[in-house]
Amino acid sequence: MKSDNKLYAGAAVGLILAALAGFGVARMTAPSAPVAEESAVEAEAQPADTVEITADGIKTSAISVEAVSGSSLSGIVMASATVEATPDAEAVLTARAPGTVTRIFKRIGDTVQAGEAIALVESRDASAIAADRGTAAARATLAARQLAREKSLLAQGVSARADYETAEANLAVARAEARQADAAARAARVAGDGRSVSVVSSVSGRITSATASLGSFVQAETELFRVADPRSIQIEAAVPVADAGRVKAGDRVELTTSDGQKVEGRVRSATGVVDAQTRQATVVITPSGGGSVIAPGQLVQARIFASGGQGASGVTVPQDAVQTVGERTVVFVRTPKGFKAQTVQVASRSGGMVAIAAGLKAGQQIATTNAFLLKAELEKESAE
Repeated sequence: MKSDNKLYAGAAVGLILAALAGFGVARMTAPSAPVAEESAVEAEAQPADTVEITADGIKTSAISVEAVSGSSLSGIVMASATVEATPDAEAVLTARAPGTVTRIFKRIGDTVQAGEAIALVESRDASAIAADRGTAAARATLAARQLAREKSLLAQGVSARADYETAEANLAVARAEARQADAAARAARVAGDGRSVSVVSSVSGRITSATASLGSFVQAETELFRVADPRSIQIEAAVPVADAGRVKAGDRVELTTSDGQKVEGRVRSATGVVDAQTRQATVVITPSGGGSVIAPGQLVQARIFASGGQGASGVTVPQDAVQTVGERTVVFVRTPKGFKAQTVQVASRSGGMVAIAAGLKAGQQIATTNAFLLKAELEKESAE
């Protein structure tokens, strides 16, 4: 009986050893699937370089997308600039004759149309001009009647032809005087009441200044109102003398407002004259848009990409576009589905711009303003 138990125990031990040996062989000969799975998990854990975001998401996040400039830092001119109305879009309104302000139809900030009366000034000069116009018109009417009578008498043989010719000359003189008196009345803006002159706007726009007061006496040509069209503007930039010669008509300009908004523009012309006090030259810039962003009188910062006399070409981007992700310096390049963090090599920084030595090409679309939001999203995905 004991020998049977020993037999059974030996058989059980043999089976266990055989099973362990088979498991070891299978472990050694099986494909390395777990290792591949581990590598896949590790690969998924590595931070991705892309951030998916829709066009609406870009707009909501206020992320600006701009093309990479092909200019070097030496070709960028920084200048302070002032927004001004174009010469044909601003008008100073005055009274054409001395008198008392009796009516004011518009206030500061109101919109006006070209040829619209803004105020009335009662004036003795207006009364005299209106009287002269009426007298000249009456003389012309009388001369016309005398000519008609002389013509009738000449046809009947009663009057001499010399009398007819004299009447004809008198009519010509009377009509010339009537035209002169009418032109004087129009130039003075004499109103229909015959005793006032109208203050009329010569341009369409908004009243930006109003110094007239009801009942006040004003002299002729005293400024009472100022009207400007905010849609017709130009930017006047003060450029250092050393850089003025490098700025050419047609050069691209990037305008930045005090609240960080950007407006594109082009150099229209340069005065070529240096101001004796500021020792700077004036460059006139025409904005290509942003009528609702900038207004006359506003101060902006101009970044002029000068095309004249610059050194070797390079690639520059705004400082906001360059971000640090881990140990890498990256720029987020626009893709069909969002952005991709592209590693770049920075050469130098100056005036809010960064020169890129490698990793980026001119013309590529990149994120500039609020690019740090993409960096935060990328780091968030990496942490997850």
